[in-house]
Amino acid sequence: MKQNVGGADRIVRIVLGLGLIGWGVATQNWWGAVGAVPLATALIGWCPAYLPFGISTKKLVG
Repeated sequence: MKQNVGGADRIVRIVLGLGLIGWGVATQNWWGAVGAVPLATALIGWCPAYLPFGISTKKLVG
């Protein structure tokens, strides 16, 4: 599994994921669990939705 999430994209996903989870906890709404998706993709560095489009925000080194 080749990483395709990098840099600013990763930071935005972490902030968005934590924000959604925090909102869900504060409002006692289970939809806050949706925040686990962007958080997980940021932590593993791979987004399956990018595959069909050939998108990668990870900077290539080399």
